[in-house]
Amino acid sequence: MSDFRLKDHPVLRVSERPYVGFTFNGRKCRGVPGEAISSALFANGIRVFGTHHKDGSPQGIFCANGQCAQCLVLANGLPVKSCMTPLKADMALRSCEGLPELPAFKGRLEFPEIETLTCRVLILGAGPAGLAAAIELGKMKVDTLLVDDKSRVGGKLLLQTHKFFGSVDDCHAGTRGVDIAEILAEELRTLPSVRILPDTTACAVFSDKKAGLLTGGRYRLAVFEKLLIATGAREKSLPFPGCTLPGVYGAGAFQTLVNRDLVKAAGKLFVVGGGNVGLIAAYHAIQAGIEVAGLAEACPECGGYKVHEDKLRRLGVPLYTSHTVLRARGDGKLERVTIAEVDRNFKALPGTEKTFEVDTLLVAVGLNPVDEFFKKSKEFGFETWAAGDAEEIAEASSAMFSGKIAGLKILNSLEKQSFHIPEEWEQKVEILKSRPGRTVLDTGEERPGKVFPRIHCVQEIPCNPCVTSCPKLSIRIPDDSLMGLPGFSGECSGCGTCVAICPGLAITLVDFRENEELPFVTFPFEAGKQFLVKGKEYPLTDRGGRVIGTGEFEKSREIKKIRGTILAVFRVPADIALKAASFLPFSKTSAQVGETPLGETASGCIICRCERVAEGKIREAIRGGIRDLNRLKAVTRATMGACGGKTCTPLIERIFREEGVPPEEITPNTIRPLFVEVPLGVLSGLKGGEDK
Repeated sequence: MSDFRLKDHPVLRVSERPYVGFTFNGRKCRGVPGEAISSALFANGIRVFGTHHKDGSPQGIFCANGQCAQCLVLANGLPVKSCMTPLKADMALRSCEGLPELPAFKGRLEFPEIETLTCRVLILGAGPAGLAAAIELGKMKVDTLLVDDKSRVGGKLLLQTHKFFGSVDDCHAGTRGVDIAEILAEELRTLPSVRILPDTTACAVFSDKKAGLLTGGRYRLAVFEKLLIATGAREKSLPFPGCTLPGVYGAGAFQTLVNRDLVKAAGKLFVVGGGNVGLIAAYHAIQAGIEVAGLAEACPECGGYKVHEDKLRRLGVPLYTSHTVLRARGDGKLERVTIAEVDRNFKALPGTEKTFEVDTLLVAVGLNPVDEFFKKSKEFGFETWAAGDAEEIAEASSAMFSGKIAGLKILNSLEKQSFHIPEEWEQKVEILKSRPGRTVLDTGEERPGKVFPRIHCVQEIPCNPCVTSCPKLSIRIPDDSLMGLPGFSGECSGCGTCVAICPGLAITLVDFRENEELPFVTFPFEAGKQFLVKGKEYPLTDRGGRVIGTGEFEKSREIKKIRGTILAVFRVPADIALKAASFLPFSKTSAQVGETPLGETASGCIICRCERVAEGKIREAIRGGIRDLNRLKAVTRATMGACGGKTCTPLIERIFREEGVPPEEITPNTIRPLFVEVPLGVLSGLKGGEDK
């Protein structure tokens, strides 16, 4: 029996868990009770969940967040989203092939009155923004209902195994996202006025200040005075031939499988997108023991933090800037990915194609706010706030601050008085949202003492853990700015705290006290102790990932309060000690298998996954004069599927722009209040709706 689960992880605690049996298309499998069905299937090596009813194309996981319906399966005869449905013992799972046979039903249908929940403030989303707002409201004993569709609060924090940037005092910088989630959850537990409703999907908001909530097979209405939307973001899609193959999915889906559910979701993967999401997902893959064949970014430079980019380069991951993905291929599931270089207009250049053998392609080309609840409530005319990514796409550190601010604004509105919102909060939010600033390279020749930290962070980003952690107060940022570049001056005890706490793994400790010719250099390392062998010579790299020599591994140590980061101590030749930023822990095997001509055009790319509508059909309709998305839906069925157009609408809007249609000429889709699919029996309050 296949078991694709993580056996260990350098950061996450992997413990033995109980198993239960289930079947998929008659095959006996085992899984962890309560985990998502999709994760249980992946853990059993199952990547293809079914086929599309229109063309028989294979279907698998895509968003892993309940936003689409690509992972639909039949569970005990009923269609469910496998990524949102917990596994139970002895479940009989089957692929959705054609129309399922309706389960037999005998007896009377009972429709009792739908339960109503009341609260002063309703918060949709228990990620960093929603948690921060709930804490502010809870401190003032405001009756608050916090709703989230997951079993644990924390949102995307639960998927983040890296240490956060920002300010230590204000947003727990230097602490891993999974730990920040627990810190916020623990604070919330001390505030009895905040009720948490987990495993509950908000599916609608209505004009009479009510919201529809779906918990399993139970539908309820929440009546509120004030509403905060903290629903986060959904990943953007990218159309290319083969983009719907199982094995092609978003970085967030991958992080859900690996970091939340501890499933080894890939053998070898490729990433498209060089923003922070793509760079971080690639690093998370390496932490989980998954080989990263490469990363492609269409722009000449990666848009994410340089320290994230440099971490990958130092670990031997090839980064292909000015490249995009051309196609994905495979027999029923992903087997090969082809990329090519692009010109300044992002057109692929013939003769530059490169093909890689991989089983997973992560699409990380940006995020869109989950803001339909906010827009609809504004349309209805009642007071609503948005925070975090639902308001503006930014880092989780800024989401916490925007949540705090939103919480106080709601208090002011409720109590008709002025709860003071510190001016510096608004300023810090803007700083934490900031794009990376200037990059300042230095020669790395300074030697300020016998022992000292060597700071390899050369790009201005909002971050200060190295400053606040130094016991000698010898690391400072000019003008105490959060966005400046840190520098060292003064004494160093050689404790290594700054090396361990740096979120970018961009500080080394150089120690000449024992040996002038072969000083000790301490590197931060988070890919597992099994790669460290005493006395072994390793290639050493500079901050950009170029090999500059070799060093001998001497020993390792850890700082207890900063878990998951190993301090690897090497003997390094003096002439490269200041330049060495890391070491290559393992040899890379190339996944590149040659070049494939450009070939196919984009006209056959699937834009609407639910209805299998190709790009060529949409362009044809636009060129035929259609400017109304409602009419486009009627003609092509695009946006008519189960996801409600969440994935394809931005792609269709992009096609309009590419066809030269001004935005003011486009009539948007008419959006109904119901944003998530709800079985009719459940919506009507049918007693025992989950079973019937």
